[in-house]
Amino acid sequence: MSGFSPEKLADENVQRICDQAKAEVEKTTSKTYEEFTAVKYKEQSGAGQTFIIKVRVDNWIHLSVYKNPSGKIMLNGVQQDKNKPDSIEPF
Repeated sequence: MSGFSPEKLADENVQRICDQAKAEVEKTTSKTYEEFTAVKYKEQSGAGQTFIIKVRVDNWIHLSVYKNPSGKIMLNGVQQDKNKPDSIEPF
């Protein structure tokens, strides 16, 4: 398994992953998000892909999401209360 990619600007694919994970994120954080926009991300490929995604909500959150080879999305974790300049690091 290789390391994570450099930080990249989020695209439609990454936004789709966020959209699929949103309900689980809201359940995990006990919050409802009107805005939920993927901004930047890092990815790691292996048996499936792991994404660390910076998401604009009322502030900023970071998501760790796994996409298995069949395309199923699983939320690994959420970091809340992040700031715009915070770097995206695996967690």
